[in-house]
Amino acid sequence: MDGRYDVVVVGAGNAALCAALAARESGKQVLLLEAAPIEQSGGNSRFTAGAMRVVYDGVDDLATLMPDLTEDEKARTDFGHYSAGDFLDDMGRVTHYRTNPELAELLVNRSLPTLLWMQSKGVRFAPIYGRQAFKVDGRFKFWGGLTVEAWGGGPGLVTALTQACGKAGIDVLYECRAERLVRKNDAVVGLVARHRGQVTRIAARSVILAAGGFEANPEWRTRYLGPGWDLAKVRGSRFNQGDGIRMALEAGAASCGHWSGCHAVGWERNAPEFGDLDVGDGFQKHSYPFGIMLNAKGRRFVDEGADFRNYTYAKYGRVILEQPGQFAWQIFDRKVTHLLRDEYRIRQVTKVTAATIEELIRRLEDVDADAALAEIRAFNEAVDTDTPFNPNVKDGRSAPGLDVPKSNWANRIDEPPFEAYSVTCGITFTFGGLSIDESARVLDINRAPIPGLYAAGEMVGGLFYFNYPGGTGLTSGAVFGRIAGETATRH
Repeated sequence: MDGRYDVVVVGAGNAALCAALAARESGKQVLLLEAAPIEQSGGNSRFTAGAMRVVYDGVDDLATLMPDLTEDEKARTDFGHYSAGDFLDDMGRVTHYRTNPELAELLVNRSLPTLLWMQSKGVRFAPIYGRQAFKVDGRFKFWGGLTVEAWGGGPGLVTALTQACGKAGIDVLYECRAERLVRKNDAVVGLVARHRGQVTRIAARSVILAAGGFEANPEWRTRYLGPGWDLAKVRGSRFNQGDGIRMALEAGAASCGHWSGCHAVGWERNAPEFGDLDVGDGFQKHSYPFGIMLNAKGRRFVDEGADFRNYTYAKYGRVILEQPGQFAWQIFDRKVTHLLRDEYRIRQVTKVTAATIEELIRRLEDVDADAALAEIRAFNEAVDTDTPFNPNVKDGRSAPGLDVPKSNWANRIDEPPFEAYSVTCGITFTFGGLSIDESARVLDINRAPIPGLYAAGEMVGGLFYFNYPGGTGLTSGAVFGRIAGETATRH
């Protein structure tokens, strides 16, 4: 073989970088293989907003994690707390209690220690003001169990971890796509990769796969997620083709998890087919709880206020994809436009504004205007205006008695000016993957560990089914990446 390392990590996103750093702490020689060129490296992690769900017991834990938190911010903010029990309850509830209990408990209990470890590597964290807290009566209140994001979002997270790898002396090969694992007897002893057109064989005592799911592969999406998924936009990296999963399955690994499920959101209808690093996460449109969504038939099709957006946005992309034409329009009036997230103000947006609701609706492309106006009139009549509107809590301000009721944050669409935004489905990552144990060892079809093979990040199956709690993906990647790196060095 052309070269030998103690640990080879496939991928260069959050999970892979954490795995490499953890392995290097034991003094091992570590190599990272990244399929993308350096300017597009970082996998899906670079395209995220950087939110990370973490257990914390009040502001003191957060102050330890975020030492830049000022006394003024502490005084004017209700950070609340988010216990391990809360996190586990959310994992169970949104996955219909299908989540692997052992892996979920490990994820939850290791969340804060792992973020503190990342902080020691140079990652900075900050409160998610503006996206997770609204000011009511002069005080911010965080909601939905999500409080922390990496400084600089996903790009900042990837940059900080990449710099930490450089300081630690970890080698990186860019434009190097792993093609197959090499086995001797039953153990993985290296891999074959293609580096800038040249085939290279790399020997290793351990291989950690952290190369993402198959969300950028339209053929696999259609095969596993179902018809129509070839039409979804890809939120992130075009390099996540499922190669790591394929290699492991070819080596005898067991598949695991919700292979027909994925994280998919409302995404700018005219966004490019793959993520654009210049826009990043700005194509998402997640303020729908404060308005309504209409499909091409002019009908509402989902309860926009069923829960905090943290617990619905990752599954509503699928619902949008199922609508005629694979799109919807989000409608807001002046009462709530000040609450819209920053992503609604980017230049690359399909937006319609009007002084009357009739004018707005008739300007919506591909929508049955008469049906839409009738739908809005029925919605307005159903709104419970006696219940106060409060964006920081599930306020119970509903629109009952409709074919599709709205459970919270219901406001009449009646105050000009009016705004509408066109969205489609943007797929983030796939839920099906490899079976691992609590040491991040990849298991074979007999549920025995494959010696020398580990996995982390999107490739791990069994954690998410149907949905996921917002901010859990990056935390999962970091937790199991660190575990994989530590375990691999003991092989």
